[in-house]
Amino acid sequence: MSRKSNQLLPLWEQAGTIAKAKQLLVFAFGFLAMATMLSACEGKSNRNETLKGDTTETEVEASLVLKNVTLDQVDNQGLPLWKVEAKQATYSQDQKTALVNNPTGDLFQDGEIVLQVSANRGEIQQDGKAILLQEKIVATDLRNGTVFKGDELEWLPQEDLLVVRNNLQGNHPQFQASAKEGRYFSRQQRLELFGQVAAISKDPNLQMKTERLVWLIQAQKVIGPVRTQMERYKNNTVSDRVEADKSQLNQKTKTVTLQQNVQLTSLEPPMLISSNSVVWNLDAQTAVSDQPVQIIDQQEKLTVTANQGQIDLEREVANLTGGVQGLADRNQAKLYANQLRWDIPTQNMQASGNVIYQQIDPPLLTTGAAAVGKLQDQSIVVNGGAGEPVVTEIIP
Repeated sequence: MSRKSNQLLPLWEQAGTIAKAKQLLVFAFGFLAMATMLSACEGKSNRNETLKGDTTETEVEASLVLKNVTLDQVDNQGLPLWKVEAKQATYSQDQKTALVNNPTGDLFQDGEIVLQVSANRGEIQQDGKAILLQEKIVATDLRNGTVFKGDELEWLPQEDLLVVRNNLQGNHPQFQASAKEGRYFSRQQRLELFGQVAAISKDPNLQMKTERLVWLIQAQKVIGPVRTQMERYKNNTVSDRVEADKSQLNQKTKTVTLQQNVQLTSLEPPMLISSNSVVWNLDAQTAVSDQPVQIIDQQEKLTVTANQGQIDLEREVANLTGGVQGLADRNQAKLYANQLRWDIPTQNMQASGNVIYQQIDPPLLTTGAAAVGKLQDQSIVVNGGAGEPVVTEIIP
């Protein structure tokens, strides 16, 4: 915008008297002079704000209206903090508040433009310490291409904080989100979302729902500090669902770290995995737990628990270690071992280490070093190791 000389248009006809017109003339020139003085005193005051525009009318003696105006502010070192251009600005008598129409602006950090904003109307408050924009607001981070839209935006330059309220929509080539409110810490490039959060990670393809979400744009991480639901899609169809009290998606490594009350539901194979710690690798299609884990085959009604486990969802194989216990719901057959390999499509199990197999009908208890077979049809065969016998006890 070109900087025009300040002109006060004739107001004698509207003022009613020559005396009142002179008062308005003195007020207008005095106001502009004060703005120029403030701009010149950068080293003496934190409020280094200037305004440039065309004076068109004074609605009342307590305010000044300018058209085609440019407002800006610098810090104590003379670096720009923000600059706003508007079709019209109305300043209050104390010069601490300006109402602006159709504002567009640049928001700076360390003298560089980081955000560009626009809206239908706005208000510059507290000597430029806060900028409030309303109606069809759009804010774009020029560094990473993130675009924010909503009904209300507040920019706090001293905190490097951009707050978007009411119908927040955030869009990035790798991430989309909506929420009731968003708080964007521009220096850290961190977005915190609150209230009815719905987000989509495009690569890997995940949809998330929660009440709070944190997106670290540069680190390409999405953190769920409260319970979060996730759905993974393949060919536009849900393939996996996950819930956890805490979660972290790493978009670079395409892994999700899940903690506390984790439930991972795979639709193919139909498995439910529960634990307090699971690392879900979306590329390798594996789920690894270093804490007690439970796996339920929902189709075969088979439950396996262990101290640790790894499930290959693509090959449909589970490897479990430490205190392994398998239970078939249909016949109450049980299998205990130190290690277990479970081939899910065939339901074949290979157990080793202190194996105990127990069934109810007919009643049987067998121990040995290893076992192989299917638990749900009671075809488990227990074998002895080197020099170790197989002990079978028929329970009357």
